[in-house]
Amino acid sequence: MPPLRPYQVEIGRAVLESVFRRRGLTFTVEIARQGGKNELSAQLEVLLLAMHAARGGTGIKCAPTFLPQTTLSMERLKARLNDAGFGRRWRSQQGHIIRLGRARMAFYSADRSANVVGATADLLLEVDEAQDVDQDKYQKEFRPMGASSNVTTVLYGTPWDGGTLLEEQKQVNQELERLDGLRRHFRYDWRAVARHNPLYQQYVEAEAARLGEGHPLFRTQYCLELLQGGRGLFSAQQRAWLQGDHPRRHRPEQRGVYVAGIDLAGEAEGDDAPGMDAAVRVREPRRDSTVVTIAQVDYRRASDLLPEPEVRVMEHLWWTGRRHATLVGELAGLLRDTWRCRRVVVDATGVGAGVASMLGKLLGGGVLHPYLFTAESKSRLGFTLLGAVNAHRLKVYAADGSPECRELWRELELGQVAYRPNQRMNFFVDQREGHDDFLMSLALAVEAANRYAPRTAKGRAGTRDDVG
Repeated sequence: MPPLRPYQVEIGRAVLESVFRRRGLTFTVEIARQGGKNELSAQLEVLLLAMHAARGGTGIKCAPTFLPQTTLSMERLKARLNDAGFGRRWRSQQGHIIRLGRARMAFYSADRSANVVGATADLLLEVDEAQDVDQDKYQKEFRPMGASSNVTTVLYGTPWDGGTLLEEQKQVNQELERLDGLRRHFRYDWRAVARHNPLYQQYVEAEAARLGEGHPLFRTQYCLELLQGGRGLFSAQQRAWLQGDHPRRHRPEQRGVYVAGIDLAGEAEGDDAPGMDAAVRVREPRRDSTVVTIAQVDYRRASDLLPEPEVRVMEHLWWTGRRHATLVGELAGLLRDTWRCRRVVVDATGVGAGVASMLGKLLGGGVLHPYLFTAESKSRLGFTLLGAVNAHRLKVYAADGSPECRELWRELELGQVAYRPNQRMNFFVDQREGHDDFLMSLALAVEAANRYAPRTAKGRAGTRDDVG
């Protein structure tokens, strides 16, 4: 089996002491992503199965989902049993139990809908990715599994916000530590892991360059920092990073590669006369707009470590109070004939589905990609946008004093972020403050840029054409 690193050994000894002495302690373990918490868990399981193979006993491990999280834990345990020489002795039962002699480890999903009532644990109770496990599910169904045996419990994970199962148990553990001095919480961020693995350090430093050290995922998964919601989406520094020095353009450059993101307004019965967008917003401040963000994509600085392109916002187009039937043709002409966009990502949620379908037919060639907003997909969009800003890959044209430029920067300043369970985020402008259509269009343009893959020139290894 792979040797454990010193910090893994430290955790393992504390857990095993509680198991052997029947102390029934509950531990919280935060190790930076890919730092070895699953390896530690598997080797603890092998040791306990081997020690109890003759007289029997049951360990239980759960994770937020059965596929893939729980099954990955099962496969790792099987591999470590093979490494330890038990390849011909262990057995798999019922699709979720691994038995060695009379001892067994049972694996369950901690999804709210999973039926786990009736299982008991007397060797060890483990909760993987505990920050994503519902607290009521744990308290009502998993925690009682070890009540009769005073089982030792280990909650593994990384921080998120202050309302997770992992965070609340961590706070309890730290208070107990102050009272009796017995360590129950273990924390090892990426720097602690990197001291024992230089290759890991290279990987994390590349992630910091790709996402930015201020990215929520980097802060939580590698720095093990707790997020605080109810704050601005972009700091003043991040907004400064967004400000480019290139001029706004109303027509494409000859060799430029362009993409677009479209946030669609709801259907409205309004005046279809052009050039009234800012006036309509002033007159009817609650009415949102259809906003198109045109961006130039540049892959010349992309690399294997940082594969995403640079994205330069070149133009904004917006319509307020336009009917979809009259807008689709104009959109198609601008995107296809004027800007020759290679990728267009459009909000296709609700009424947007029909517009996206019509627009896709007019653009042709698989150019258009509909984007359905759900809690999960919007979270991904927000993380992608933040990554582009933090890595200095996204720049907006130099301020020109136009109504659309002022509206964009207003929304960027007013943008808020709220953190949700299961490591998701929501980003928005409070409706009392105004709209987020320019903000969403910008995020969709970054998504379009990431979906565009430049052609590789044939016969010239390592070169690209259509790079912008």
